[in-house]
Amino acid sequence: MPPFVRFLVERLAGTGHEVYVVGGAVRDACLGGSIRDWDLATGADADTLTRLFPEVRSFRLKHETVTLAAGEASCEVTPFRGGGAGRRTLAGDLARRDFTLNAMAYDPIGKELLDPQGGRGDLVRKRIRAVGRPGDRFAEDPLRVLRAVRFAATLGFGVEEGTLGAVARWADRVGLAAAERIRDELSALLLAPRPSTGLRLMRRTGLMKEVLPELLEGHLKRQNEHHRYTVLRHTLETVDRTAPEPLLRWAGLLHDVAKPRVRTRVDGRWRFRGHAGASAELAAAVMERLRLEGRFVGRVCRLIRNHMIGYRPDWSDGAVRRLIRRVGPEDVLALIAFRKADILAHGRPVPSGALLEELEGRVRGLLAERPVLDPGRLALDGRDVMEITGLRPGPEVGRLLSELVERVVDDPSLNTRAALRRIVLEQRDGKREEDRGGDHSGNPGTGRDLRPQDR
Repeated sequence: MPPFVRFLVERLAGTGHEVYVVGGAVRDACLGGSIRDWDLATGADADTLTRLFPEVRSFRLKHETVTLAAGEASCEVTPFRGGGAGRRTLAGDLARRDFTLNAMAYDPIGKELLDPQGGRGDLVRKRIRAVGRPGDRFAEDPLRVLRAVRFAATLGFGVEEGTLGAVARWADRVGLAAAERIRDELSALLLAPRPSTGLRLMRRTGLMKEVLPELLEGHLKRQNEHHRYTVLRHTLETVDRTAPEPLLRWAGLLHDVAKPRVRTRVDGRWRFRGHAGASAELAAAVMERLRLEGRFVGRVCRLIRNHMIGYRPDWSDGAVRRLIRRVGPEDVLALIAFRKADILAHGRPVPSGALLEELEGRVRGLLAERPVLDPGRLALDGRDVMEITGLRPGPEVGRLLSELVERVVDDPSLNTRAALRRIVLEQRDGKREEDRGGDHSGNPGTGRDLRPQDR
């Protein structure tokens, strides 16, 4: 045990209170894995816990659980649950836990594993089984139906038949749980080695209909000749092929979520015009409903909106810089990695894989040059623009600064005070260069600087 957990155990035991390591720490130890979170169960009540550790920070977030923390170390300590006051025991507590693999306890004083629900045997059999009657456990907390699927995915286990049947019967109650709790379970599921295991169980049991109905719209929806799989099957393949990082997994999950809504048949062939933008809009609504953090939602949606990269070797460096600016230098390499997974998930040979390798090399080279991608790195600032033009602070100043960034993205040599002053004066006088090198306004220039999504 870590020193802080041992300190808590010794003080509780030394003052006459039963104390056991419980939950995921015991499960992970039995599986031979590393232990990230330590939870204790004790005969002491919550008020006694705070009195016993006056020198330790403490707070309560749920039920009677007390979180004790010192420095970077923390531990959740929960009084025994089950029965009335004065009759609470470890056995009663373990009998009300969700699944048998989480209903084991370790006595750190007697050095003994306590397993009244048979969790160790279920670990050996690699199965998720509810403690007691599954319906009773799910009635106590409807979120447990989603937790069953999440554990199946993260551990690579099957779900015991009776428990799986109860998951299906109780699936329509999962919405009673807070959106934040549903979000956390989905996020954990998406970090599984193969998230498709859990997502398929969600579809089979009805959980997908309740939690991600938009995703279910892609079930059995055929695509065109570039895709071997249906929309939903392609989505599951994509998620499995991305690295286990939240940004990539959420992007993979939702990158084609609007495809069924924009699907049309043209000359006997399925077409999905505008699906990237439509999917970004729908993905934002899904993630906001699940209470994902706003900046993270924005990052995921930028990947989705720009995932149809369409790179060609004749792109100018300016076109590549515009891609970097549009997605963000912190996420552009993630976009390329995600697009590689997306292409592999077509299930058919796609020749653009080598082109993405070439694009990745160019992006890395340009990132090393630290290109100007925002007004903060221009040789002129807003005050300079106002002095040159006589403008007051307002949107027009911002528009001019954005215009300067676009010009410098296309030609970094323009980032000098003299060159930028000349451009500002041209803008003030209503003049435009005839050949803008194909910027975002739609002027194609030589045809080499089209924005990536226009290719």
